[in-house]
Amino acid sequence: MSSGFIDLFSGHSALYAAARPTYPPQVFADIAALCRAREQAWDVGTGNGQAARDLAAQFDRVFASDPSASQIAAAAPADRVTFAVEPAERSSLADASCDLVLAAQAAHWFEPEAFGSEVRRVARPGGIVAAIGYGWWYVDPQVDAIVAGLLKAVEPHWQPGNWLLIDGYRALRLPGEEVRLPPAAIHLAWERLELEAYVRSWSVVQRLGEAVAEPTFAALRAIWPDGQKRHVVMPVVARVHRL
Repeated sequence: MSSGFIDLFSGHSALYAAARPTYPPQVFADIAALCRAREQAWDVGTGNGQAARDLAAQFDRVFASDPSASQIAAAAPADRVTFAVEPAERSSLADASCDLVLAAQAAHWFEPEAFGSEVRRVARPGGIVAAIGYGWWYVDPQVDAIVAGLLKAVEPHWQPGNWLLIDGYRALRLPGEEVRLPPAAIHLAWERLELEAYVRSWSVVQRLGEAVAEPTFAALRAIWPDGQKRHVVMPVVARVHRL
């Protein structure tokens, strides 16, 4: 990111790596299918490298960067993936070297004008830039109602970037002309403790302190026994452009 980068995740990189869900492989296959070549993808804002490892199944090489050294340190090595500590707005990539620029759960933290300029520099003609993420999620009416109370409590403290994602990236500015992806969702079978770990990984909970979520966790413990798995659905948000 730019010199104004606010690091919201380095302090809980291990929790983030353990608690965050992965995307369906079909999402990456659908994005790769839009590319005219598959020599190199840039996974920008890679975090702990979840998306980079899936991209490596679709591209010859993946360059995965994040401004947080702690996040990169938490990334597991992967074949065909090179990790680097670099900002989204200023990479070491060569001009016109990428068939795909992908930001997974990250584009809402970038400085849009500078990132757009960097995309234009590193993308090949006809290349794809994609921003994907997961904002809202659903379990069942009882759990959803309890979690809604936490969402209301933290709502005044969301960063502007959070609102971009919550709004489905509709206001996100990307270079090029928009193309569409098929709709997708992340499906999970979670125990209550896994849901709690995910909530703890939120930047707003880390900033306010985990005590803000304790009333929600207590209410969930009353209705969700230990060890019981429930179906969690996270619709995938996607904005994709061709340069």
